Amino acid sequence: MHCPFCGNEDTQVKDSRITDDGSSVRRRRECGNCGGRFTTFERVQVREIFVKKSSGASRLFDRDKLLRSLNIAARKRPITEDQIEQLVNKIIREIASLGENEVPTSVIGTKVMAALRELDDVAYIRYTSVYSNFKDAKAFERFIKKHQDKKKAKPAASKKPKKA
Repeated sequence: MHCPFCGNEDTQVKDSRITDDGSSVRRRRECGNCGGRFTTFERVQVREIFVKKSSGASRLFDRDKLLRSLNIAARKRPITEDQIEQLVNKIIREIASLGENEVPTSVIGTKVMAALRELDDVAYIRYTSVYSNFKDAKAFERFIKKHQDKKKAKPAASKKPKKA
């Protein structure tokens, strides 16, 4: 593994751990040349998945792009890096379990929104505001109201009657 600081090929693994969700191995490495420390992740990739864009173009699925978009949505929210990492792994497993070589962006976007909705309301709204590309502020306002109405209805519907 090349050192990201000096480019040296001589790096040593100092610590290896399996991530909480068991989907990858986290390795702490140290450069023998400059002493720089960095982390790498090792993941299993069963097959390549392509993303079918709305324009009709097809691109190789980019895990880092998904991670970046989730980090932007979660910025300054009480969400840990591990939670984001687990969310990315969960979404990728769901996409891979579809058994398709090419997945439309709409399917990926829907899975991301569903996962964020359960994790954090603000991150969900941030992601959805970009993904849904609202035409104006009124459309965005209607979306937020609809989301709030669903949140209010959900706890009431899930309450079970108490036994006497």
